[in-house]
Amino acid sequence: MLDRSDALKSVRNAFAAHPAVGIVGPRQCGKTTLARFFAEAEGNFTFFDLERAVDRRKLEAPEQTLAPLEGLVVIDEIQRQPALFETLRVLLDRPDSKTRFLLLGSASPSLVKGVSESLAGRVGLVDMGPFDLRETGVENWRDLWFRGGFPRSFLALDDAASANWRESFIRTFLERDIPQLGITIPSESLRRFWIMIAHYHGQVWNGAEFARAMGTSEPTARRYLDILAGAFMVRVLPPWHENLKKRQLKSPKIYVRDSGLLHSLLEVETRIQLLGHPKVGASWEGFAIEQLVMATGSRTACYWGTHAGAELDLMLLHQGKRLGFEFKRSDAPSTSKSMHAALNDLGLDHLWVVYPGSEEFPLAERISALPITELPEFVKKLSPGAP
Repeated sequence: MLDRSDALKSVRNAFAAHPAVGIVGPRQCGKTTLARFFAEAEGNFTFFDLERAVDRRKLEAPEQTLAPLEGLVVIDEIQRQPALFETLRVLLDRPDSKTRFLLLGSASPSLVKGVSESLAGRVGLVDMGPFDLRETGVENWRDLWFRGGFPRSFLALDDAASANWRESFIRTFLERDIPQLGITIPSESLRRFWIMIAHYHGQVWNGAEFARAMGTSEPTARRYLDILAGAFMVRVLPPWHENLKKRQLKSPKIYVRDSGLLHSLLEVETRIQLLGHPKVGASWEGFAIEQLVMATGSRTACYWGTHAGAELDLMLLHQGKRLGFEFKRSDAPSTSKSMHAALNDLGLDHLWVVYPGSEEFPLAERISALPITELPEFVKKLSPGAP
């Protein structure tokens, strides 16, 4: 297990304010391993995995099973039994209860729906994704970019083994995980849609175009997008609107969140193929965006663009400041007219151009080049007191 101390600290901080904590993230990203590590450090714990038939049977009468327990109770894949949320509300409201609950979920709609209806104010949510640069080490950024951050993909013996694992993951996700959420969509249809997302990675969402290509309606295409976003497979990056006398883009941008899965969906089999692929720049952009958003924990991430062509890849609102980011796969990035337009129109405090180099240097007033290897330290400087 790689060091995931930031995630562990987030769980501990959440428990300081809530009797229950939910860890949400994609399947196979390491939630169960982290939960077991946390539970073993606690000492007194009980573990239920709702993937196991015997544990599902134990919780068929949940109040009888859970009420006598003390210490930490971990329930893995809780979205498989949403009725548990009602029982948990009753148990968490007991006076002087000595029981804490750690809930693991692989689909945000299922977990958050249960929380909003039954556990509001009683549970703290911790977002968890695949490995990021803080955990793999910045010297391994090329491996992380090509293979993605899912533990078994990143830690595979070689690139071929990593690709085989990712293809199996995609198939299992479509054929087993999606139906388990009660979603009745043919797996081949959702796979075609996901491949389309990969080819539009980093572009503005056009529901009409997707609907025509799929032979379906725009609302159906949007439903497919919402399913993949809710299962943490796709990032829907919303647009930022400023009070300007310019026509601004109003549709979100779409990204496959894990770069390794993106490369599998694009059928990129080797690193040489990736470097010559038409989507290599978009792949780099999505990878760097994901690293920044995961490291900062930002919930305000957005992009900005105008119909005249001015654009900003990413904007974060942080401690009252507007921070802008551009992502260039270049050895020596330079400024552009679009960057200066974003800097002035949006009133950015600073704009960084993230690139795959090794040196940080100024490009212009309030514009700097930032190496991908400096991102973890950069984020620490942004929030020195953050968990």
